[in-house]
Order: sequence, then C-alpha cells, then structure tokens
Amino acid sequence: MNPPLLPDRAWLWLAATCYLAGFLLGVNALLRDRRQSRVLMYGLLVAGFVFQTCGLGARGQAAQGCPLTNFFEIMQFITWSSMVLFLFVGPAFRVSLLGFFTSGLSALLSLVSLLMSGWDSPDHHHYFGGNPWIEFHAALAVFSYGVFGLLALTSFMYLLQTHSLKSKRLHGLYAFLPSIFDLDQINLRLLLTGVVLLSASLAVGSVYWLHNSATVDTVKLVFTVAVWAAYLTALVLRARSLLITKALASTCIVLFAAALLSLEPINSSRHPVTPASAIRQP
Repeated sequence: MNPPLLPDRAWLWLAATCYLAGFLLGVNALLRDRRQSRVLMYGLLVAGFVFQTCGLGARGQAAQGCPLTNFFEIMQFITWSSMVLFLFVGPAFRVSLLGFFTSGLSALLSLVSLLMSGWDSPDHHHYFGGNPWIEFHAALAVFSYGVFGLLALTSFMYLLQTHSLKSKRLHGLYAFLPSIFDLDQINLRLLLTGVVLLSASLAVGSVYWLHNSATVDTVKLVFTVAVWAAYLTALVLRARSLLITKALASTCIVLFAAALLSLEPINSSRHPVTPASAIRQP
C-alpha cells in the first residue's frame, strides 16, 4: 500500500483551515449586510470535508479500524458527522445561514482538538478487537452526536429568530434567517434522527454486551444511556407539545453541551476490546 501524500494531522489542519475560511467568509458577508456566496461557502466546506475524510481515513488505516480510539479522534469524527449531514441534507432544508453556523462549529471543534495535544494518544492498536459490530456501535453513537451538534446550531438560529421578531430587528443577520415554523420543523427532524441513531447504537451494543457482560464499562454505559434518555425525553415532550418553541431550542443547546462534556469520562473509562482469538481456551 502506498504511503499517504500527507500525514493525517496535516489533512486535518487543512480541513480546519477550510472550515475557518468558510466561517470568516460568512462573517464578512454579514458585516457587509450581504448574502454570502453559497457556491464559495459550499466549495470551502466540501474541500474541508474531503481533507478531513482523508485525515480520518489515514488514521483508520493506522488503527486498523474506525478512527475513534481517543478523544481527539472522537471530536474530529463528530465534526465530520455534522459536515456529512449538512452537505447531504442541509440543502434540502434551504437554510442559507446553516453553512455559516456549521462552518463555525466545525472550525471550533477541529481547531480545539488539534491544539489540545494531550487529546491525541499515539497508540494506534486495533481498539475494537476486530469486532465490526462494536465499531458499528461506536460509529453510530458518535455520528448521532454530530446530528445533535447540527440540532444545537438550528436551535440557536431559532432563538435568534424569536429575538429578532420580538425586538423587530429584521436587518443584518436576522434578515437571512428562515421562518420560525421552518426552524421548528428542522429541529424536530434532527432531534428524531439523532434519537433514532443513538437508539440503534445502543441496540447494537447491547447484543454484544449481553454475550460479553464482563466487557461492559459501567461509567461509559451510564453516561451514554443518560444522554440517550435526555434526548428521548425531549423528543417525547415535544411530541406531546409539552416542550416547544424557545424552551425546546434552549434544551437542545444545553443537551449538546452536556453530551460533549460526557465524552471525556466516557473516553477515559474505555479500554481496548480483547480480540476473540486472544481469549480462546488453550
């Protein structure tokens, strides 16, 4: 196999630079009270996505599995997941400012994780013990966090729109925000998608855990189930119209912040899965 053209972190730095450039492009457009160039914004975000895919792909080859072996890779994967969702689903929402906010979140998470050298362990063993179901479980869980990240952004946009209507500010940033109804529907769809993905992740993981109960890490399980239960509760309350409008938007933002904070104890409590071949009786 030929060596990669660039080291994995170089690819990820290029991705972070593209995301930051997209965010600065949006800031410049807003300061000039103009609509941002959608073609240029998408071009930058697509380029960043490609670079990040190359970087994570290189790390996946080194780890011989899904690149989720440390906190650095988890944060990068969340960023990548949010970008996947935006690039492939975002245009259907027809939200012009979503690219601006997504680029800002992606730049923040990417740059912080790159600058925090202690987050990136150099150990690249096969972390999941060669079990594709455990890798699938982990990838689904982290991808759902990316969905929740995009939900936090659209929830923030919802709060901005409600503020603009209340204060009768309809120029600048507020002029490009979608309607309250559209944002509410987007939030509901993203919340449902995230809950479904995280539920599927827990279902896949439970199949393995039931047959290998000794491998279940209590801290990881408690925090993961707590995040899932919190988002599921928010979805149920929304379906019953008990958690709506600004309250729902604020809750989604707080829940995403809590979900990110939960990643540190989850990651620190993890340990490599022993391959099945290594635990067979002699």
